[in-house]
Amino acid sequence: MAIGSGLGAQIGYSPESSYGTFVAPAKFIEFTKESLALKKTTAQSAGIAAGRLLALSSRRVLTRQEVQGSIDLEIVNKSMGGLLQALMGTTVTPVQQVATAAYLQTHTLADTFGKSLTIQKGIPLTTGTVTDKTFLGCKVTSAEFACEVGGMLTGTFDFDGKSCDEAQTLATASYPAMSPFHFAQMAVKTGTYSSETARDGVRKMSLKIERPQATERFYAGQAGLKKEPISNDQVKITGTLETDYIDTTLDDLHTSDGATSLVWEFIGPLIASTYFETIRFVLPAVRFDEGPPVIDGFDVVKPSFNFVGLYDGTNPVKIEYMSTDITV
Repeated sequence: MAIGSGLGAQIGYSPESSYGTFVAPAKFIEFTKESLALKKTTAQSAGIAAGRLLALSSRRVLTRQEVQGSIDLEIVNKSMGGLLQALMGTTVTPVQQVATAAYLQTHTLADTFGKSLTIQKGIPLTTGTVTDKTFLGCKVTSAEFACEVGGMLTGTFDFDGKSCDEAQTLATASYPAMSPFHFAQMAVKTGTYSSETARDGVRKMSLKIERPQATERFYAGQAGLKKEPISNDQVKITGTLETDYIDTTLDDLHTSDGATSLVWEFIGPLIASTYFETIRFVLPAVRFDEGPPVIDGFDVVKPSFNFVGLYDGTNPVKIEYMSTDITV
C-alpha cells in the first residue's frame, strides 16, 4: 500500500500515436504540484410538470467534457523529452553522440498538431489505495521556465485535454536516478547567432513559450468530446532577465531596439567523452521591450529586461536536450 497522502502520488506520461488514444505511461516525472482535472458541462431540464418543486435528476445531462490544468516540476537530466516535444512540435529521435551513452534531442519550433500526451496520475486515498485518473489527448498550450540565484531550473506546463478515463490500470511508477539542472550550471549568452558570448551579472531568467490553439472544437457526432485543437495564432515567446548593471550591452539593445541572439543553457555533469548533460534554449532573435536602468536608493542598480522572441528569418527557435535517454 502507498502512503495515504501526496507522498504516495505519481504522474506518468507517454506520447500518443493519435489524439486521445490511450498509451500506457512509459516515463514518470517527479513533480512539485499539479492541477489536472476533468471539466464538465451539464444541462438541466427546465420543463414544467404540475406540482414538481425540484428539478428532476433524470433530466440532467452531461453535454461535454474536457481536461485542463498544469504540472509544476523541476527540469531534470532525464525523462523531459516527451514534454519538450509536445511543447515544440517537432518529431524528435534522440541522436547518439559517436558511440557514447549521450543522446542529443533537438526540439525545433513547429506546429504541434499530432503531438499529444496520455498523462496518468495516481491519487492516494487516506487508506493508502491509489486511485487512477488517466487524461487523454493532453496538448501543451504553454510552458514557462525559470531559474534564479541559489535555485533549480523549474518548469510549469499548461495542458488542454480531451477526456478523463478512470478505467485504466494504474501503471507501476519507476524512477531512474535524476538530477535537476540548477543555477550553478546556468549561463546566458547574447550576440551573433552561433557565436554568442556569456553575459555577466545575470541573477535570474524566465522564459515563457505560448502555443495558442483552437480548443473549442466541439462538434456534433463526437459524444461531447472535442477534436484535436489546431494552432490558431502565432507562437508567443517572452521572458525576463534580472541583472546587476555591470555593462550597457542589454541597455543599448533596449535603446536601439536592436535584435540579438539569446542562448540560455545549463551544462551538467559529463556523460561521456566531450558530452555533458545539457538543456539549452536558443532564441535566434530577441528584442527588449522594457528594462532601462533606474536608480532606487544606495544599492547596486538592478535593471530587469523584458524581451520578446522573434524569427530572424533563417534560424529556428529550438531546445537542445542532452541526456542518456534513448527515446523521447
